[in-house]
Amino acid sequence: MDKESLDKLLNSMNFEEEVKFQDIPSIDLYMDQVISIFENSLKGYKRNEKDKILTKTMINNYVKDKLLMGVKNKKYSREHIILLILIYNLKQSLAIGDIKKTLTPLIEKLEDKKESIPIKDFYDIFLNIKKEETLLVNEDLYKKLEIISSNIVKSNFEEKDRDYLTSLFMIISLINTSNMYKKLAEKFIDDNIKGMDEK
Repeated sequence: MDKESLDKLLNSMNFEEEVKFQDIPSIDLYMDQVISIFENSLKGYKRNEKDKILTKTMINNYVKDKLLMGVKNKKYSREHIILLILIYNLKQSLAIGDIKKTLTPLIEKLEDKKESIPIKDFYDIFLNIKKEETLLVNEDLYKKLEIISSNIVKSNFEEKDRDYLTSLFMIISLINTSNMYKKLAEKFIDDNIKGMDEK
């Protein structure tokens, strides 16, 4: 792997692909319509073409587990869709219990019309943070590649093995970083989010 290969990889990832607030209809939608939004807008996040971003079973389980507010007339609001986007992002790394603990205060505020959070402002901040993080990740990946490449060049590895070893160490480095961030997120949840039993 070299800088050109990394450029190509990053360009293929479509990290900027998000459901924009204006793309979420202001009218309530049926479940199939919600799933269509996810499948059409977030298909770049699929590892394989057959993968599903969101299914009816997932949505029903989220409602049952109270990760979503109750549904009226089998229709889902903008708030539901935004929560589903948050759940999709969080479940890539967190257990459902941690997601529930994290989102319950937000769900309660969204359900309580007197103490509502402006959903557009909330979602815009979420998307802005993701956009900035994408830039930071890209910068970090180039630094990782530089560190890995310079270490491999200094080593006694044969030339023919260097490309594979660069990829291997990049994978190990990404997983190490991912594990550290996951542990930090869990620590933030444990230390900063009051659980249902702590109210």
